[in-house]
Amino acid sequence: MAFDNRRLAQLANHDAFLQRHNGPDADDIATMLETLELDSMERLIEQTIPAGIRLGRELDLDPPRSEAEALDYLYRLARQNRVAKSYIGQGYYDTLLPAVIQRNVLENPGWYTAYTPYQPEISQGRLEGLLNFQQMIMDLTGMSLANASLLDEATAAAEAMALCRRANRKAKSNAFFVADDAFPQTLDVVRTRAHYFGFELIVGPAESIADQEVFGALLQYPGESGRVNDLSQLIHQAAQAGIMTCVAADIMSLVLLREPGTMGADIVIGSAQRFGVPMGFGGPHAAFFATTDKLKRSIPGRIIGVSRDEHGHTAFRMAMQTREQHIRREKATSNICTAQALLANIAGFYAVYHGAQGLRTIAGRIHRLTTILATGLRQAGVKLVHDTWFDTLRLTGVDAGKIHGRAMAQDVNLRYFADGDVGLSLDQTTTAHDVGQLFDVLLGEEHGLAVPVLDEAVVAEGLTGIPPDCQRESDFLTHPTFRRYHSETEMLRYLKRLENKDLSLAHAMIPLGSCTMKLNATAEMMPISWPELARIHPFAPQDQVAGYKQIIGELGAFLKEITGYDHIAMQPNSGAQGEYAGLIAIRRYQQAQGQGHRHVCLIPSSAHGTNPASAAMAHMKVVVVECDDQGNIDLEDLRHKAQAHHDDLSAIMLTYPSTHGVFEEGIREACEIVHEHGGQVYIDGANMNAQVGLARPGDFGGDVSHLNLHKTFCIPHGGGGPGMGPIGVKAHLAAHVPNHSVRRLEGVDAEAGAVAAAPFGSASILPISWAYIKMMGARGLREATELAILGANYIARRLAEHYPVLYKGSHGNVAHECIIDIRSLKSSSGISEEDIAKRLMDYGFHAPTMSFPVPGTLMIEPTESESLYELDRFCDAMIHIREEIAQVERGDWPTDNNPLVKAPHTMTDIMQDEWHRPYSREVGAFPTPAVKSAKYWPTVNRVDNVQGDRQLICSCPSIEAYRE
Repeated sequence: MAFDNRRLAQLANHDAFLQRHNGPDADDIATMLETLELDSMERLIEQTIPAGIRLGRELDLDPPRSEAEALDYLYRLARQNRVAKSYIGQGYYDTLLPAVIQRNVLENPGWYTAYTPYQPEISQGRLEGLLNFQQMIMDLTGMSLANASLLDEATAAAEAMALCRRANRKAKSNAFFVADDAFPQTLDVVRTRAHYFGFELIVGPAESIADQEVFGALLQYPGESGRVNDLSQLIHQAAQAGIMTCVAADIMSLVLLREPGTMGADIVIGSAQRFGVPMGFGGPHAAFFATTDKLKRSIPGRIIGVSRDEHGHTAFRMAMQTREQHIRREKATSNICTAQALLANIAGFYAVYHGAQGLRTIAGRIHRLTTILATGLRQAGVKLVHDTWFDTLRLTGVDAGKIHGRAMAQDVNLRYFADGDVGLSLDQTTTAHDVGQLFDVLLGEEHGLAVPVLDEAVVAEGLTGIPPDCQRESDFLTHPTFRRYHSETEMLRYLKRLENKDLSLAHAMIPLGSCTMKLNATAEMMPISWPELARIHPFAPQDQVAGYKQIIGELGAFLKEITGYDHIAMQPNSGAQGEYAGLIAIRRYQQAQGQGHRHVCLIPSSAHGTNPASAAMAHMKVVVVECDDQGNIDLEDLRHKAQAHHDDLSAIMLTYPSTHGVFEEGIREACEIVHEHGGQVYIDGANMNAQVGLARPGDFGGDVSHLNLHKTFCIPHGGGGPGMGPIGVKAHLAAHVPNHSVRRLEGVDAEAGAVAAAPFGSASILPISWAYIKMMGARGLREATELAILGANYIARRLAEHYPVLYKGSHGNVAHECIIDIRSLKSSSGISEEDIAKRLMDYGFHAPTMSFPVPGTLMIEPTESESLYELDRFCDAMIHIREEIAQVERGDWPTDNNPLVKAPHTMTDIMQDEWHRPYSREVGAFPTPAVKSAKYWPTVNRVDNVQGDRQLICSCPSIEAYRE
């Protein structure tokens, strides 16, 4: 059969995306294989991946689709969603994201492709944005300290409960109180966390708090039905009884409401979603977490602090980094290892752009329209459950069935309570016309109410739903940053200045081992802004979300085929949360089998710290399994410890390929040992990028794995979040994955609690992974994995003459990452892995992963998206740095005055009148010709970490600091 030219062009175009995603071309691949002394990619894979686990066939996925085809199909799916006018509220609200922020932050790879700011010298833009977020939260909540965001409001509430338990040392009770007007999804997540911590959960009216014998309490402000209640007396009574109080507050209401900090709250949490972040069917959204000063050393998550660089200039950094839970391992009470940095920055910029007066206008308008609605309903004889409100009303004694019929006819979503009451919440997008439509829906079209007349009465009589004692009196957002950038010109330039300070994938490869910084293709990112995906409430009626259901279903099917598992649960919205959800599924399954006594979790000594932290949160006892000199799990030690804990063995947590970057040949045997002793096998999906299309964890012994969609499946890291960590499970665990109290999930035990606020976690970013898989197809995914392995081995081979490569497989190969050992160089020259990391900034690169899993090492991971040119540029930089170290070893440069210990070099350095260094300015700032052609300048010199921790400052510096 003959094909016409158009058909041939279409067929060729199907491969166009995978050819663009995969960086090396055929000539690059040939060069790399020649360097490895191999004649084919097949030979490399044979030598690298054990034969016993190789898939041996192509994945059963559709052929690759072009970008145009994939986006066209995805848009047709998205249009199956019905974007109704949402008044559901319940923690999720429609909002207006200023276009200048949407285009220049949300849709800008300079912001969304950056990594977590562990290297502050090349992260000052993001760090300043996050500091703005913290200042905004501190101002609005009235608290003295705030972190740089958490995953969602419900998770923040669970973290607050855990903080109360470890901080309230005087309390003898093991019970926690939740007010019965808290959001149900928050209660759901808190209940899950409390169960595995062994806490008793008491739910009752907020007014009963003083009668409880508890260590802490959670109050909602305003309540889920809209009541605005002065919490001062309740908090005072709680304090008198030795109870710590957490307040879940609505961020927009705090513009007008008295701040919880002045009421005596110990902790204030909530969601920043309505500050410009679309609902997106549940996320991602930045939660906030604020505390009193005395809790600053215990607050979970990341804190951005103010320090100084070596010249004394103001510099930002992540404060108290040793507080991260991977340091505490099995002693951890939290496994938080990420944030929602991109979304927190958006919310912070929303506040910067609007300023205090702009926020007062927005919040004031929401409240006035709500008051108009309440006034009209009362005139019409409708009874409101509460006499106070900010933006939410609950109607009682109404005909909910008739209201529902009228609402559906007008594409209006309201909230319907089990007792027949009807609720509704207004938001920034609500107009006077919308209020008129609501009167029609709630009262019928013959109501005779006129919004302008009601508005005049509300204004003239000064009507309000906020009690006098709850009205805000203090000012907020007084820092110059929140007063200057209110024109689009100024805001645009401010965002660009911050972006220019940071290094992202838009500048260079980010060779972080274990973190898989892949290409986040433009075509994958485009759909997140589509209204059909962005403006959907997570609790919208099922018949309005057919598009989302199909996208999630198709993505689940893709992931099942890729992993070999039988069911995919999408709820966990981070990798660490996926670990927690997977372990809970194991524990629930064993409980159902009458084996709830099983509680021991075996974890290799090389594991990432979130593994033991997650096990501790699932109320498991961690037993460490040793590794041998080659970095492999010691199978004899595993066999011994599995036997010793035969009666109470619950699970093992493995990472594959190993954390040391090797395909261990004993993986099947390790799984079999655990299964023989009644345990389940959890395989951490952090290194899944080395397996896709070549091996499947569900085939070689895994019972459950989490998948880092922000690693293997191209969701961007966002400068420190968002992420997604869905779990794949075998059939016997499928009924025990997380469910959701507001939106029950099919095929899951109704009693299975939630781990995230929304049923499908951060659903609006799932289409990114869907599009990646759709456009790559089976062959593209396999080739991507092969190229990731090829790139890592190429780097290992090129660097092996200059740095020891620490771990290799039996054929001398690494997996998709390699570890180079710096310890001997430190002994001979005084140069540390941190010095190399900082020096790489002068070459225009982000550092590899430092000191993990082995102290004194660098773990390097290229991805399949990096071309041979970029791989060579990185290798050349590392080799050049080794030559610089040699000059220190020879004594050509002093150990305390050389380009490495003085790195990074900034414009401030180069512009100094005097230069008291034994190397030239050119050597410092322009070490290679490649750097001269495209120079990236770090904006601060090496940051003083100790000073920043000793003098913890987490709010915006004074304007004088910026003048420096």
